[in-house]
Amino acid sequence: MVSSKRNSKTPLLLVALVLVISSNLALYRLPFPFLPAPADATWVIFGSLFDFSIIAPLLIVAMTRKKGFTVKRFVTFMVLGIITARIIIPNAYFEPFKFIPYIALTIEGIILLTEIGLIIILLKHVPRIIQEVKESGEGPFFTYAALVEKRIGKHPLIKIISAESVMFYYAFASWRKQPIMGENRFSLHTKTSFIAFYIMLIHAIVIETIGIHWWLFDKSIILSIVLLIVNIYSVIFFLGYIQAVRLNPLSVDGKQIHVALGLGKRMVIPFDEIEHIAWGTDAANENLKAKDTIDFTAMCHHI
Repeated sequence: MVSSKRNSKTPLLLVALVLVISSNLALYRLPFPFLPAPADATWVIFGSLFDFSIIAPLLIVAMTRKKGFTVKRFVTFMVLGIITARIIIPNAYFEPFKFIPYIALTIEGIILLTEIGLIIILLKHVPRIIQEVKESGEGPFFTYAALVEKRIGKHPLIKIISAESVMFYYAFASWRKQPIMGENRFSLHTKTSFIAFYIMLIHAIVIETIGIHWWLFDKSIILSIVLLIVNIYSVIFFLGYIQAVRLNPLSVDGKQIHVALGLGKRMVIPFDEIEHIAWGTDAANENLKAKDTIDFTAMCHHI
């Protein structure tokens, strides 16, 4: 029900965005007789700038609200909107406001410098974080992101870098490691076709890359390079995914359950948060589509 409400609003927001852009485009690019002279069009230009720098970004943020609202996203859309307005509005009309794009780019530059500063702070703390991960004995999958958040904060850029770091670690630096054995640990991939399936995907991507890249290289060098980079990243992701599943079995200790499936799904379930456990017919009758339900399906085997 929640999903249907969200989806029903998206077309309306998209229509509103198209109307904002198309009306301004028509105003300046079609020969309308009622458009005032540049000297008398100050408020018209101001209205167009308001549309592109405030209204359009708000509509885009509303359409993509599942990703969450951040000042960085809004400012980025605002800068893009101002640049779009600069392209659409003729030079004669935009002359009194020619300083605005520079202000927008300056704000974007300040945010970029702030993010670079956060990355430098992260690099400064990385040695200590790695040391704490080693001391925990649990590996980086659950501990690394938590330690980064504890020391740096919850900034979206830091979360992305943290997640990518874990992916590259499992893809390249974990092949000599073995999963921790124990009576309280249960693998999620043994006696299944999980690893074989992802190896098949990697094999298909490699073959597709070799064939498509050489064919596309003659058509568009830029497009072929972009596709090559995407495919290389996909292979790295799947390698990290395989290793993350292999080295992070479901584990149970005295207080909680650690369960993860690949690089995308992970959770820690405290025992005191478990209301009941359903088995057999009762489990089959559980409503997995409820808005407060997380669907996490996996086959477990004792290591």
